[in-house]
Amino acid sequence: MPKSLSLNQHLTTLFPNAISVAIKREDLIHPFISGNKFRKLKYNLLQAKTEYYETLLTFGGAFSNHVAAVAFAGKEKGFKTIGIIRGDELGSKISENPTLSFAQNCGMQLEFISREKYRLKSELSFLENLKQQFGDFYLIPEGGTNALAIKGCQEILTPGDAEFDYICCSIGTGGTISGIINSVLPHQKVLGFPALKGDFLKEEIRNFAQNENWELITEYHFGGYGKVNEALIEFINQFYKENQIPLDPIYTGKMVFGVIDLIQKNYFPAKSKILLIHTGGIQGIQGMNVKLRNKQLPTIDIYV
Repeated sequence: MPKSLSLNQHLTTLFPNAISVAIKREDLIHPFISGNKFRKLKYNLLQAKTEYYETLLTFGGAFSNHVAAVAFAGKEKGFKTIGIIRGDELGSKISENPTLSFAQNCGMQLEFISREKYRLKSELSFLENLKQQFGDFYLIPEGGTNALAIKGCQEILTPGDAEFDYICCSIGTGGTISGIINSVLPHQKVLGFPALKGDFLKEEIRNFAQNENWELITEYHFGGYGKVNEALIEFINQFYKENQIPLDPIYTGKMVFGVIDLIQKNYFPAKSKILLIHTGGIQGIQGMNVKLRNKQLPTIDIYV
């Protein structure tokens, strides 16, 4: 993987109360393993090489950024890859799914299982059955979150980010925000925007977080994981027109929408300096547009 670092792009929008906003372009780190997926995989791939594994196995859903990233990383680094995909009905629809088609074209072996079986993905007996089926493999959890992923995400912030008062990021499994929490300075606060309903992620984050300089903002999930509405799509399209920054609709788009809404509602003190973490996921736009067209809804007009 390249060693290029992301950059902070300051938004030119004039926000009330002299608030300034910048976005850390983690989406530009790598064309196919972008954002937090690059960070999470960095030390896992090194560990897999150190332990002489030849195969990576992981889990994900129909439009998983993680599955796509693991597939390309395996191709780039010489690993065989296996993706256990949630939803056995998807096996006959690979050609209709841009994410799964991409993963398969990268050489990933896709195994489709029912949602009931998928819930067992952390059970030892289930993992043993996978080893009997596929042979030995290096396991990367769904979403990529483990201790090595946290280590990688601790490298997202740099010394130059000390000027910011608030660090904001979206949350899937909690790994990215945990790494950020562990690397913030005492004067900084981390705000996490879950893409899923509910407060259950707090305990997951506490398993890895080493301080209490953080808070979850749970009002901007737009109905739950993978759910969008016309207001969000319109926001993403307008944001791209104004800033030339593409946002994905599952994670970063919702977070940025939430932060700007909170600014308008005077949530932040005057003159706050806010840094938004772009966690990538742009590959998912193509798949989301397929779903939107099927529902005869407006699409995301971003071409990258």
